[in-house]
Amino acid sequence: MNDYLPDPATAPELFDGVLTRRVVAYIIDVVIMFFIGLAVILVGTIAGFFTFGLGWGALAVAVPASIVIYYAATLGSSKRATVGMQMQDIVLTPTHGLPLDGWKAFMHPLIFWLTCWFLPPFNYIFALFTPRRQMIHDLLTGTLMVRKSPMVRHWQSA
Repeated sequence: MNDYLPDPATAPELFDGVLTRRVVAYIIDVVIMFFIGLAVILVGTIAGFFTFGLGWGALAVAVPASIVIYYAATLGSSKRATVGMQMQDIVLTPTHGLPLDGWKAFMHPLIFWLTCWFLPPFNYIFALFTPRRQMIHDLLTGTLMVRKSPMVRHWQSA
């Protein structure tokens, strides 16, 4: 990692309560994605009646696509945070001095969901032992989750 990355020893306010905030943000995002999926299912069900069942078959692609679009539209935006992350004042930051491109914005949630499905508690326990509270998917994608408001002050003073 580069020297310009914030250090928890010198900037603890960037990492204060990040894990708790991530869990709450995750719950908020799951609720939002539930309602997005519900809306897609409702539209697909209605479309299925008018398309003689073709709309129902499209639901198998449309629901997962709506979740990918949610992450792409939020993590891929200039805010670099989902709605839940924005509400919890956390932001996704690349660690290698590169901008957060669409590939990282796509891979970060994909690897997150895979690690949560296969190793649910391990992902959070792992973060307790990393100095910057990074989870497995953060390390694999080269990203860092920090508090946004202290980060803005940190980058302005650096």
